[in-house]
Amino acid sequence: MEILTNLVSYDYLLMLIRFAICLATNWVIVDLLYFPKSKRRDFFFTFMLIGVAIFFIVFFMIFVLEDMKGKTGIGVGIGMFGIFSIMRYRTDAMPVREMTYLFIVLCLSVVNALASTMPIFELLLTNVLIIVCVWCCEKSLKVVPCKLIQYDRIELIKPERRAELIEDLRTRTGLDIRYVEVGGIDMLRDMAVLKVYYKGKGAGNSVDNKVKIRQSEFAE
Repeated sequence: MEILTNLVSYDYLLMLIRFAICLATNWVIVDLLYFPKSKRRDFFFTFMLIGVAIFFIVFFMIFVLEDMKGKTGIGVGIGMFGIFSIMRYRTDAMPVREMTYLFIVLCLSVVNALASTMPIFELLLTNVLIIVCVWCCEKSLKVVPCKLIQYDRIELIKPERRAELIEDLRTRTGLDIRYVEVGGIDMLRDMAVLKVYYKGKGAGNSVDNKVKIRQSEFAE
């Protein structure tokens, strides 16, 4: 232990403890609470690595600014603004649930990096409380898998023929469809965009989570 303290400072050792707490908390939230329902490996990768990156950015930003008297608060404020602005780094639309988890991971990383004066027990308790809150929300959330379908039998989209529409979709897709929402209708091509909700697995498919089909994506 004495050799270790000679190699790195005491503050850095405390930082490693906070980092371990942050990493463990993020892993519990992402792997045990988020991933079982979504099955989105791309977001799993993003959440974990963004949490690691944000933690070290904030820690070293505070460490460097400690010697700049009177400028620490301004620097931290500007840094926080820049950190949270990366939530718009994406090109594709991010679902609300994934956006919420990204925000939680960012906040946890920032909180754990800034908690240099907080006792370890209180920091652990704070992380556990956040995990409990996420778990309670996930327990009450019912994720229903859905798909977007370009449908050619446009005559069945009438409300009075909804039962026929669902039965036709069940026969052609093999899915246990529960209900259907009718979206865009293309009268020229006799085609409609349907959002079908079904019983079973599949909510984690990145294609299933696509929120809309652009006009250019209609089959020619």
